[in-house]
Amino acid sequence: MSSSSASQQSSSQQSSTAHALSPYGWDDDWAAAFASYADQGLLPGRVVRVDRGQCDIVTAAGLLRADTAFVTPHDPMRVVCTGDWAAVEPAGDPRFVRAYLPRRTAFVRNTSSNRSEGQILAANVDHAIIAVSLAAELDLGRIERFLALAWESGAQPLVVLTKADLVPDPVGLSYLVQDVETAAPGVQVLPVSSATGDGVEVLRAIVSGGTSVLLGQSGAGKSTLANALLGADVMEVQAIRDVDGKGRHTTTTRNLLALPGGGVLIDTPGLRGVGLWDAESGVGQVFAEIEELSGQCRFHDCAHEAEPGCAVLAAIEDGSLAERRLESYRKLIRENRRIVAKTDARLRNEIRRDWRVKSAEGRANYAAKRGGGR
Repeated sequence: MSSSSASQQSSSQQSSTAHALSPYGWDDDWAAAFASYADQGLLPGRVVRVDRGQCDIVTAAGLLRADTAFVTPHDPMRVVCTGDWAAVEPAGDPRFVRAYLPRRTAFVRNTSSNRSEGQILAANVDHAIIAVSLAAELDLGRIERFLALAWESGAQPLVVLTKADLVPDPVGLSYLVQDVETAAPGVQVLPVSSATGDGVEVLRAIVSGGTSVLLGQSGAGKSTLANALLGADVMEVQAIRDVDGKGRHTTTTRNLLALPGGGVLIDTPGLRGVGLWDAESGVGQVFAEIEELSGQCRFHDCAHEAEPGCAVLAAIEDGSLAERRLESYRKLIRENRRIVAKTDARLRNEIRRDWRVKSAEGRANYAAKRGGGR
């Protein structure tokens, strides 16, 4: 075959790949990143599902099943996950994934184990949709936790208040939206009802550009919402307990689905726990007003507890900052420091030093009080 013919064949293959994979987010930048793997004869594809060391990958040749043994190291942060763009063997029994492309974004949470490991929930995500059910009382602290992880991932968060039809009073619904907006500065809050269709078209327009991951607790209405966006009952829906508004896990794996109106959706199982994983900048974005006030404090290392000239405490006093927000901020900052300290010796030493200083101050204050009372 002449070099000209080979070049034409390569160009034709690239065009075919782009046509088949563009609904899943393939673009020129991904093609450039894949070039070295293409030279090895490997196929590009997007991981649509992972389970038990194997994954389903959509390629120009169709949906393939492949083993991830070659790219499953001991580090759980580097395993293949839903949303990855992978380089897979064109043939073989078993067929293997040989590599995955560097991730643009990654949604990571802390595992529930005592080993302090990060767990990747989804990769290469543009929008993080946090589903919150209006069938139960709003938990603003949990919303803030989800938002911190979403901001840290590099995706743009969006809070969707599902089952909005259960709040028929427009004024009451507007108050709930305002409450969530206060806890989510810079984030769109959208009430949606899959039952009536209210808000679904707005959400469909948002997710039509890029990849979205759907997050939330069991019973938040994620699968029903996914079905509304897909225009078909693709995801099974299970009943919700009336007593507490919770449901069983409808989705048990993370599934990537191309939406008929454009865009890609990753549906996830209900998350009981959403532990932070090195999410300092994400926490800072959730509590942007506190971070801004901190810059006005008299002391650069102000802990916002009892220090003179604290702009944060002054905002609490004048009512411009809710005390609940400050308590939530403190909680997430402490949790994130503990997680990071488990793998960062320098930070561990800093925490121990701060603890010793505060302990000494506490003992001195106690001694002074006892002396003054004599």
